[in-house]
Amino acid sequence: MDNMKKSDFIEKMTPIVSLCIADGRAAIKYVRAHAAEYEIDPDRIGIIGFSAGGTVAASTAFNYTPENKPDFVAPIYAYMPPSLQGPVPDDAAPMFIAAATDDNLGLASHSVGLYSKWLAAKKPAELHIYEKGGHGFGMHKQNIPTDTWIERYGDWLGLIGMLKTR
Repeated sequence: MDNMKKSDFIEKMTPIVSLCIADGRAAIKYVRAHAAEYEIDPDRIGIIGFSAGGTVAASTAFNYTPENKPDFVAPIYAYMPPSLQGPVPDDAAPMFIAAATDDNLGLASHSVGLYSKWLAAKKPAELHIYEKGGHGFGMHKQNIPTDTWIERYGDWLGLIGMLKTR
């Protein structure tokens, strides 16, 4: 957390972030190529990530190929500045976004910005901004509304058709 506050943090992280995004895209491509082996539907491959992983997940929603295009994306309290974004693709994947207003890294605005971009492009998106939860609420039970974000995610996956059998 302290490193993120240093003035040269973004400069030092930029080359690493690019490699991480490439890994996210490669993971989607790999799973799709091996879908039959894993006995999964190659048209239901999505990506979820938390914090830096949320950056990777959200970034896969831009500049993809047919092989590494996610079918759904869920960045959770992601760092996603405009510099990592591009135009929203015409065939953009549905996006589920969650964050907490009291995120001590100040990332709630990144989630709102990403949602706003999807909304402006008229692409499917769902946004949950919780008042409390901090950065890294994940599956940690705190007896506050963030405790149920995973149920909202499951509801959303059902809504977009990812849970029904074909």
